[in-house]
Amino acid sequence: MSIEAPETVRVEAQRVSCDGDQGPLGHPRIYLNMGKDGKVECPYCDRLFILAGGPADTAD
Repeated sequence: MSIEAPETVRVEAQRVSCDGDQGPLGHPRIYLNMGKDGKVECPYCDRLFILAGGPADTAD
């Protein structure tokens, strides 16, 4: 059984940054690189980043 990410963000770049989007209540800003599958998940807040037009992008 898999659990869905709390938030999915479509992005245009293969390198993204995440800080939890909570200001002082977030987490340290980290930079993440997408793999060949066109997605990456933040290890702190589980936000899922998907490369627009990439293999994991299912949006119409």
